[in-house]
Amino acid sequence: MGQRARLRLLLCLVVLWVAGLAAADEEGNQDESLESKTLSAEDQVKDHSTGTRVVAGQIFLESGKSDSQSEDEKNYHSQEEEKENALEELNSLEMSNLLNKDLEEAEVQSPVLTAIGGTADGEPCHFPFLFMEKEYPECTADGREDGRLWCATTYDYKKDQKWGFCETEEQSNKRRQMQEAEDVYQTGMKILNESSKKAQKKEAYQYLLKAADMNHTKAMEKVSYALLFGDYLKQNIQSSKELFEKLTEEGSPKGQMALGFLYASGLGVNSSQAKALVYYTFGALGGNLIAHMILGYRYWVGIGVLPSCESALTHYRLVANHVASDISLTGGTVVQRIRLADEVENPGMASGMLEDDLIQYYQFLAEKGDVQAQVGLGQLHLHGGRGVEQNHQRAFEYFNQAANAGNSHAMAFLGKMYSEGSDVVPQSNETALQYFKKAADMGNPVGQSGLGMAYLYGRGVPVNYELALKYFQKAAEQGWVDGQLQLGSMYYNGIGVKRDYKQALKYFNLASQGGHILAFYNLAQMHATGTGVMRSCHTAVELFKNVCERGRWSERLMTAYNSYKDGDSNSAVVQYLLLAEQGYEVAQSNAAFIFDQKASIVEENETYPRALLHWNRAASQGYTVARIKLGDYHFYGFGTDVDYETAFIHYRLASEQQHSAQAMFNLGYMHEKGLGIKQDLHLAKRFYDMAAEASPDAQVPVFLALCKLRVIYSLQYVREINIREVFSHVDMDQLLGPEWDLYLMTIIALLLGTIIAYRQRQHQAIPRPAGLRPAVPQQEPPPEHQPPQ
Repeated sequence: MGQRARLRLLLCLVVLWVAGLAAADEEGNQDESLESKTLSAEDQVKDHSTGTRVVAGQIFLESGKSDSQSEDEKNYHSQEEEKENALEELNSLEMSNLLNKDLEEAEVQSPVLTAIGGTADGEPCHFPFLFMEKEYPECTADGREDGRLWCATTYDYKKDQKWGFCETEEQSNKRRQMQEAEDVYQTGMKILNESSKKAQKKEAYQYLLKAADMNHTKAMEKVSYALLFGDYLKQNIQSSKELFEKLTEEGSPKGQMALGFLYASGLGVNSSQAKALVYYTFGALGGNLIAHMILGYRYWVGIGVLPSCESALTHYRLVANHVASDISLTGGTVVQRIRLADEVENPGMASGMLEDDLIQYYQFLAEKGDVQAQVGLGQLHLHGGRGVEQNHQRAFEYFNQAANAGNSHAMAFLGKMYSEGSDVVPQSNETALQYFKKAADMGNPVGQSGLGMAYLYGRGVPVNYELALKYFQKAAEQGWVDGQLQLGSMYYNGIGVKRDYKQALKYFNLASQGGHILAFYNLAQMHATGTGVMRSCHTAVELFKNVCERGRWSERLMTAYNSYKDGDSNSAVVQYLLLAEQGYEVAQSNAAFIFDQKASIVEENETYPRALLHWNRAASQGYTVARIKLGDYHFYGFGTDVDYETAFIHYRLASEQQHSAQAMFNLGYMHEKGLGIKQDLHLAKRFYDMAAEASPDAQVPVFLALCKLRVIYSLQYVREINIREVFSHVDMDQLLGPEWDLYLMTIIALLLGTIIAYRQRQHQAIPRPAGLRPAVPQQEPPPEHQPPQ
């Protein structure tokens, strides 16, 4: 009985110990339960204000704990001590016997592979086994032409000739089919990744289609998205839906997210926000970052769920961690946000895209030795954007030409390329250091920042925090964002200087003004944890959202824009709709604009309601044109009932918050007509004047509106007064004298005489040409003889 009691006590203590570990782990990660599913412990970010560090410009957290957790740790450690003391009381021999027994049970429970058929049917496989003077630790297909896996049931196959199959014939056929599908998929992906020509990409998707028909999961994912967006395959939403449903049944997070998108947007299925939320949630639990981003936006604005800043923060922070970890210190690629509405309404306004003629002109200048053109083209090809694809080879060539001409900026960027390394430029700290030193000696801030990085991390030189701080300060003083970012990191961590969160906040803010994504990320972490600032969930979510929108999926914005320019509005609108679900305001406004133009992908009676929905979402993110569009839709009854009061509210919001001249003009018109508000000509004039002051373009329409307003005001004034009463009070004898009627008659007689004399002179002055007769008007034929029109 005593031994059994001790065993029971041991088991209870082990269970309590495991439960304690689970509880402590759950408590430490309760705010980031979703993040723990996809991130390692080093990448998880928790709400700590101390014990953090910045690596490569990114804030990461160490083992520091908050005060609220320290008490739990004390209790936890005290429990651990009690358990350890209790365990020490047990007999060591009994413990070893118990462990041996558990190991034996584990060995018995481990699955044993049994041979099927052959010469040893039903006997367990022996691993390793010797075949052709080679040991095999697992089943093999060597020695068989049909590729079927087999094993030996004794060590030496040659001696005993005991063997059997490791799989049934059906399993073997299925495995070979999947291997064939994998080979086809890899062939298609190789063509897709190595080619930039449209024809070859279409050929690659034919391989992927074949692999998808063989139930290859990754191939089905690629093909289903291609069918959804019309990428190198004809757009077919119904076929893509069927593939997404099949992928969802197999547990694919990409398929779950995409099926959620179809239900959210009502493409190919009846719209259901509840089903969309379920599929998005499963996709996020499977680690799909786009699903996390969509859920973050939905919790942020309250689409299908109750608004929750903390839930939005959890999802956005997880995605931001991945985006920040993928971005180099150059600040990431440029995201082109082109608004279709602005392009149509303001054709002359620059969209940020470079025309082909302009690029060719710069290339001509670069070939002629223009150093500034060489540096500019190098930067364009290094980062990509503005209609230029990222191309490190061409960037390296342009920078090399400019550096040979003595340009310090080109030298510094060559240093950055060697420091980071790529397929084109091999990583070399020594070469990078040489370029950084040359550029820094010429006072270039990019070179100074690169030299600071070398001393901070010991790249090619010994670590020297003082020199790193010195060079970062020089670069920051010249406004270079990398220098500001790294200077903020040093103050945040107290490296080379005394830790100062206010200084860190200052330099992170400066770097964020330059658009550095890691600066946004660091600021978001500080606001999320309350480090150096008052904790603000709202600010943290906005900053994390900004980081998330700089992920690689933002390239879809340019793909959608190119589809629209090529005349494929259906493909463009589907791509914009997915980006709109992720919270991109420019995608929301562009999707609304395409629906406003009567997109054929949905029924005609659905275009205005869908446009209204996305104008509303874009307006809630501060887009002025979207707010005015909401007013227009309610004013004219597009997609909703005519509602002047709601239209007036939207115009007023656009006027007060964004100072829109168009909104002010519309408010003036509504005050003038008394639509949705009491008629007030004085307020109408005030809003017209404000519109003219807000925009020079509004001055002409405002002048015309004011002229009309003066006429209306005059007529209204005349209507309101009594004419007879006015003339009854006027004494003409006092006003014009006692003989005013004689004066008036004389003036009238003179006017009549002048008119008669003028008419007579006009008739005498027109001579009639001799020999010409007056033309006789031709009579029209009767109606029945008139020629057909």
